[in-house]
Amino acid sequence: MHNPIRKAIANIFSKRVSSNSLQFRLTVELIAISVISLTSVSIWAGWRMEQSLINGHKQLLEYIAMRFPDQVVMYMETGGINAGIERTSSKLSTERLSILVKSAEGEVIAKSVNNPDNATDITAIVASGNIPTTPQVVQFADRYVVMCGNGLTINGKLVGQVYLSQDITNEQRQLNNGIYGLAIVSISATIILILAIAYRIRKALAPLAQMSKIASNISIEDLSVVKLQLAKAPDEIKGLAQAFNEMLFRLSESWEQQRQFVGNVSHELRTPLTVIGGYLQSLLRRGDNLSVYQTQAISTASAETERTIQMLQDLLDLARADSGNLHFRQSPVFLNTLVAEVAVMSEKVSDRSVKVSFSNQSNPNTNQDDIVALADQDRLQQVLINLVDNAIKYSTKTVEIKLDTKDDQALIHVCDRGIGIPLPHQQRVFERFYRSDDPSTRSRDGTGLGLAIAKSLIEGMNGRISLRSKPNEGSTFTITLPIWKPTL
Repeated sequence: MHNPIRKAIANIFSKRVSSNSLQFRLTVELIAISVISLTSVSIWAGWRMEQSLINGHKQLLEYIAMRFPDQVVMYMETGGINAGIERTSSKLSTERLSILVKSAEGEVIAKSVNNPDNATDITAIVASGNIPTTPQVVQFADRYVVMCGNGLTINGKLVGQVYLSQDITNEQRQLNNGIYGLAIVSISATIILILAIAYRIRKALAPLAQMSKIASNISIEDLSVVKLQLAKAPDEIKGLAQAFNEMLFRLSESWEQQRQFVGNVSHELRTPLTVIGGYLQSLLRRGDNLSVYQTQAISTASAETERTIQMLQDLLDLARADSGNLHFRQSPVFLNTLVAEVAVMSEKVSDRSVKVSFSNQSNPNTNQDDIVALADQDRLQQVLINLVDNAIKYSTKTVEIKLDTKDDQALIHVCDRGIGIPLPHQQRVFERFYRSDDPSTRSRDGTGLGLAIAKSLIEGMNGRISLRSKPNEGSTFTITLPIWKPTL
């Protein structure tokens, strides 16, 4: 069997195809048409084979049955009706053609003797009854015969019944063998056709599957560089691929314009807002004659200004990260010391307990030295403070920072026992400006940019960040960074 057929078989039985897919419907429809066509051809071929092998014998018996009375009249002129019947039977019978004539009373008048075995068969068959009046194939024991029986009328008088039987066992077996072989060929051809159709349809739709795979894997960073290359695809799919590439180009331009707009606006707004914030702070410090309401209003305006400035700074960081202008100073970072410092700072700011644990110290296969990762210390500290601040914000219990190693990776786990994050939202918490619709989280402060920035910063340090969470049980954010390996 050729390799394409083997691949088709593997594809058919190894991958499930949806019943609503174009591949499934095309395959089923073409297979149905092919099976109906092959079945029709097989039935027609079998009928033609029967016409060729059997119908000649049927026509011969019809002719003999029609001419038998005339032959009897011709031979009876010299010896009476019974002699005419016997002479006619003797003349017309052959090695394979048997003739039996019975009188109206059921007595045997004549019986061919050229083939005693066939004569015995015809007697037994006639004795069994149900003899057709037109030639039909009858199976008797292991023999096949074409047989018919009609009344014998001489000079307008019914003198008995004449039965004609011709042995066609060999022809019938040839016909059966031919039909059996035709069935095997048809089934084999159907199977090969099914596999060929499935393979060709899968091959023809492969460019669409490739387009779907590429489209599902495209990220924002890939919009300007990813293009569909379908050299062997049909013209229709090439046109679709070209339109898809043009759409990617337009999306890339739109994203670049949006990124530049966000960066420019954030940069331009940060300066006047900083000035406004400075004047508000100065007014609060010198506003001894302000009323309580005025002081509260100015304090609120100052806090919102600081929050807006921080959001603009976050947007600037994201814009720099998107454009590749956010530079990292990769150097060895002692994670034990950094994690402890972050915990102390967070406790002072929030008046909440932050516990630090080092899992590697309980592992006898590892040493108790500092874990040194290759990262940007300032950026990593920014991410850890962000994660710890979120953990404190969404939990009333102690927050824990765990430090661990696995293979050549350093792992930092920030764990809380707070409200948790539902599964549908876990894949989107790192999206920009995304905030859950859960009332328990919507009331919290935040812009929805913190985790997006954390993800960009960690990935910029050749690391990754992930989340495990259960509602009402808490969340664990895990930072994975490469361990620093000194070179000689």
